[in-house]
Amino acid sequence: MTDIEIANSIEPQDICELANKLKIKKDNIETYGKYKAKISNKIFKELEKNKNGKLVLVTAISPTPYGEGKTTMSIGIADGLNKIGKKAILSLREPSLGPVFGMKGGATGGGMASIVPEDEINLHFTGDFHAITACNNLLAAAIYNHIYQGNELNIDENRICFKRCLDVNDRILRGSFNITAASEIMAIFCLASDLNDLRRRLGNILCAYTKDDKVVLAKDLKIDGALTLLLEKAFYPNLVQTLEENPVLVHGGPFANIAHGCCSVTSLKLGLNLSNYVITEAGFGSDLGCEKYMNILARKMNLTPSYIVLVATIRALKHSGMENLDAHIDHLKQYHVPFCVAINKFSEDSNEELQEIIDYVSLKGVKCIVTDSYNEGSSGSISLAEEIINSNFDINSVNYLYEDSMTIQEKIEALAKKVYHSSSIQYSDEALEKLEEIKRLNLEHYPICVAKTQYSISDDETKLGYPKDYTLNVRDIVIQTGSEMIIVLLNKIITMPGLPKHPNFENME
Repeated sequence: MTDIEIANSIEPQDICELANKLKIKKDNIETYGKYKAKISNKIFKELEKNKNGKLVLVTAISPTPYGEGKTTMSIGIADGLNKIGKKAILSLREPSLGPVFGMKGGATGGGMASIVPEDEINLHFTGDFHAITACNNLLAAAIYNHIYQGNELNIDENRICFKRCLDVNDRILRGSFNITAASEIMAIFCLASDLNDLRRRLGNILCAYTKDDKVVLAKDLKIDGALTLLLEKAFYPNLVQTLEENPVLVHGGPFANIAHGCCSVTSLKLGLNLSNYVITEAGFGSDLGCEKYMNILARKMNLTPSYIVLVATIRALKHSGMENLDAHIDHLKQYHVPFCVAINKFSEDSNEELQEIIDYVSLKGVKCIVTDSYNEGSSGSISLAEEIINSNFDINSVNYLYEDSMTIQEKIEALAKKVYHSSSIQYSDEALEKLEEIKRLNLEHYPICVAKTQYSISDDETKLGYPKDYTLNVRDIVIQTGSEMIIVLLNKIITMPGLPKHPNFENME
């Protein structure tokens, strides 16, 4: 059976029943059909005295183009924890239509470790992506309309720095458009702590410069209120469920190669208020999603994980070599957070191959656990769930890879040395100009969000394994005063992906 056939063969429980099990009052849910609901942000005031649960972060080694099953692993862990009597909630990103119709397909797990309703989550869901796209493009329209209507703010038409977006992989739009998942509105949507913070951040978006070199923010166009109204309902976290009827919050969807790669802060905080454990994933390999989670969300949003799971597959190790596993283990050790390697077992994997990896990882002083949630559901991840609950963690011991007080250039250099293992950095003229502009605007305290290939630790997708002693190429830098991040674009990375030769949409009926 295909994943969608498995998902459709099981009748989910009514979403109101699931909300009731979580002790969520009826007044705090807004249903979207029988199996989806939004949870009102009003619930946070009711839950503010609740003790927070522990957070488990799922990351991975460098992936093949088809991904290595982080979502499947995350679902399996959540189901496994619930199976052994722990109250666990899964918090995931929403799928973008780009990968759905492109190469990777949906983002709802697979086999017996899936979330439902699978087809609805992957296609439109509750409309959050559409709301973010509309919000983004309304702001773009407002900028150009202001110029057309007399340009009271004296905007320099050649220095507009806000792009339109679309939630489709469309390479013809490169240059003037981002994919929605890489837009600043998406980042703001996911980083905002509440509606007031959402409006503040939306208002602070850097839109353009005036002809006398002053910044123009979204609030200068008097549009921050309208933008917030467009996103208000979308800002409510979405509640769905696993095939085993365990709760899942699916909210926000930034990519990790060209954005920060984590679900919304509101969904994470809600999950922590409602459960003993929250399981979440950070996109692509640890050099992308996990690095950003630790150095942005963990530090800035007080969302430090108690445990990290590093997903590996035999398929990916055959592609990139065992040394790639070394690179990610070396990276994770720097945070001083307990972690293990979890092998996502595929049907073609032999026992000999699995044992080879277990032995290899053990020599590095790291635990290695084989899981098979795809075929076995919760039963396939019991050992991993038990490892997580038996771990000890001192939150005061967390180490970050750079300090807020460093300059942006120093932060880039810290990651280049500690994560990407380059020996030198080459900055383009455009990047050097942006570094000077960041100094002028007093934004050095912002964290950085590196945009680069997901297929390599380096900035070159052909450098597999554990590349070292190469030159890292900083092509450009984007200032985001709304999300309060500095986007660093390496080498050839682009923020509007294209479709492959044979996209997934060819096989859909």
